[in-house]
Amino acid sequence: MQIPASHIVHQTEHWVINHHLGSRLPGYLMLGSRAPVASLADLPGEALAQMGLLMGKLQQAMDLELAPKWLYIGRYGHVPGCPLHFHFIPVYDWVEALFWRDERYRALQRFGSMQKALSATDGAELTLFVWREFGESLQPPEVLGRGISEVIAALRGRL
Repeated sequence: MQIPASHIVHQTEHWVINHHLGSRLPGYLMLGSRAPVASLADLPGEALAQMGLLMGKLQQAMDLELAPKWLYIGRYGHVPGCPLHFHFIPVYDWVEALFWRDERYRALQRFGSMQKALSATDGAELTLFVWREFGESLQPPEVLGRGISEVIAALRGRL
């Protein structure tokens, strides 16, 4: 996948950090392998070591620059031909507030048992909200704060 230079935050020999091309949530980043592999087991040791260092540096940069309430880091990926990558999903206070105001997502409370739940919501529910509302919605929520290009520039300065 070709990533426009405008969305690249940082690059190394083995990895590219870029803003998620399909998300309108500022700070939703991807850490993708330059090698065309789908498994961590297929990466050389140097790439694996660099991955850990980059993940730590990226989280620190996002915490300092964006100050999200939560930062979810996950590996997904079942799209054929898409190399190994990780999602860095910032959940700001205002994003969580939008989640709670959207009654459609209250349906999630019917699954499982709130008596066993550790909190009223979790990372899976908020990730679903971010994906659907900032990535797939034809009318995404209004963004509060800096826009995508401003966030990219700020994070470039931190990395």
